[in-house]
Amino acid sequence: MNTAVAAVIVTYNRKAKLPKVLDHVLGQSARPQWVVVVDNASTDGTAEVVADYAARDDRVVVVSLDENTGGAGGFATGMARGYELGADFVWIMDDDCYPDEHALEELVNGHAKAESTLGTQVPYACSLVKFIDGSICEMNNPGTTWDWGRLISKGQQTVMVTHCSFVSVLFPRWVLTKHGLPLREYFIWFDDQEYTLRITKDAPGVQVLTSVAVHDMGVNRGVNFGDVTAANIWKFEYGARNEASYRLHRENPVAFGKFVLRLFQGLRGGRVAWPLRVRLFKKVVEGIRFNPQPEFPRSVL
Repeated sequence: MNTAVAAVIVTYNRKAKLPKVLDHVLGQSARPQWVVVVDNASTDGTAEVVADYAARDDRVVVVSLDENTGGAGGFATGMARGYELGADFVWIMDDDCYPDEHALEELVNGHAKAESTLGTQVPYACSLVKFIDGSICEMNNPGTTWDWGRLISKGQQTVMVTHCSFVSVLFPRWVLTKHGLPLREYFIWFDDQEYTLRITKDAPGVQVLTSVAVHDMGVNRGVNFGDVTAANIWKFEYGARNEASYRLHRENPVAFGKFVLRLFQGLRGGRVAWPLRVRLFKKVVEGIRFNPQPEFPRSVL
């Protein structure tokens, strides 16, 4: 593969799973030129694991952060590092994502075929993400365009999409140059949707069905505000603030109102305790003022 790819893995306290992720990425049929591991100030010995891989394979580039910047900050940092290294593409994923041996090769080829057929630049290509039991991973289903089967009708195993999660996604260099990086201020939650929605303003992305990754998450369930508990509300608070901000500032007041209604219905349907509901609606109010702007990577070329 003549294309220079920088794989980006963001990790935080996943010492047990990270070696499997690295083995899958380093063992790709189409070898990435660099594997950038962003360690979000892990405290479980992750640094030693990554250092060992870097000592054995000079493709591994370690970026150690002084504080946990969340998935959003980690991906922004890692994508910028890949860009600075001169990568033609950055291929990003979580630290519990196991891409199949041919996942990267299929993404690169599927992306090229889609661009050739559509006659336009395609901003990203994402994998089909499965749960550990082989079923579809509910959290990682992309949104499809109205004409999602256009490339399938041309004989390609590729679906046209509007947004996706950050689990095995390939971005060409020009996207970072033109649109910048994910919003690190989001910390976690909705950073992937904001970014992929942002970069598909001119043309859709694609999901390459022959590129498969397994997401080794605890429970195969999508996001549902009815699942809020005292233990997990801190994640939902980021979600409420970030999506409220996006719907209001990147879309319109009507979209913002629909989100608030969906949040209210989800909390009511899950019979979430009122003190927790109040906390989330305070975050919605915070989202009205919260409006971070994209930053852009530096080129050393």
